[in-house]
Amino acid sequence: MFLDESGFMLQPLVRRTWAPRGHTPVHRSWDRHDRLSVVTALTVAPERRRLNVYWSAQHRNIGADNIVAFLRQLRLGLRRPLVLIWDRWSVHKAKVVRDYIERHRDRIKVEWLPAYAPELNPAEQVWNHAKYSDLANFIPEDADDLHRHVDISIQEQRGQSSLLRSFFKTARLTL
Repeated sequence: MFLDESGFMLQPLVRRTWAPRGHTPVHRSWDRHDRLSVVTALTVAPERRRLNVYWSAQHRNIGADNIVAFLRQLRLGLRRPLVLIWDRWSVHKAKVVRDYIERHRDRIKVEWLPAYAPELNPAEQVWNHAKYSDLANFIPEDADDLHRHVDISIQEQRGQSSLLRSFFKTARLTL
């Protein structure tokens, strides 16, 4: 299972777009720096190689306690041993996270990615797709509106197994 975190700001991610000649698109937004922090897990079922995405979003930065709560939900929901493939974000190495993993060492194993290698983490592609495709040029009304649209983006990705498989291909990983 690949885990990753990402932040979404209320400021729009402006991308190039098409418009009729002489009608330059204009985005009107305010200078807001509220954010939505999201943690995701991209899972691979061991026998049938089915892919799935699990996520949790909140209106504050994700901390070690949030990672533990997310792992607890995954462990109880999936009901099988987990192999976590993590980057070396400091929250992953926090004492409370290490203690939780140690208490469940019979059901949770951690494998570490190199220090900075987002291109090796297929879960990173969930965020790239959400930010640069689904939510490009999107101007949310508020943090709750942003939360709804992030949920919609991830839910739609969840239903597209070919898209999820392409995330592994982008990371040059075989299933």
